[in-house]
Amino acid sequence: MSSETAPLVDLPCPIGRAAELIGDRWTLLILRQATVGVTRFDEFRGALGIADNILSNRLARLVENGLLAKVAYRDERRTRHEYRLTQAGADTFPVLSALAAWGTEHTRPVRDTEPMRVIHAACGSDLPAAGFCEHCGRAVGRDEVLWLRPWHSPEAQPLAGPVA
Repeated sequence: MSSETAPLVDLPCPIGRAAELIGDRWTLLILRQATVGVTRFDEFRGALGIADNILSNRLARLVENGLLAKVAYRDERRTRHEYRLTQAGADTFPVLSALAAWGTEHTRPVRDTEPMRVIHAACGSDLPAAGFCEHCGRAVGRDEVLWLRPWHSPEAQPLAGPVA
């Protein structure tokens, strides 16, 4: 994100600034859903079970701060909007991946479930949060990453790319 469009947060610490923008539960879960390709309001609401007013507020904040872009589309009756990851939004993937790894290590679900996995599409190996495939011996770009969330789907999903 360029300094011209970067949100201004009045905190000297970069962790504090980042937490101010993306640090609440709903914002992180919206970014998680956007990372796997969810774009429409109803899809976010259905996947998250979030109240309309909270979802509207968080989406507006993510758009205002440059993590999502609001893109118009036309359905049968009217013009509506999708919310797509920007490059800044796509760049939250390592944060989400690190949170997933931490959650797997230090928390337990109420019902037993297989853990979430971050997978290198080319070789099928699990990737650490850093995105370096130890099996292949190279850094892995986001277009080569799959997320497997077994409680959601048995199929691994590619990450959504940022809008151009």
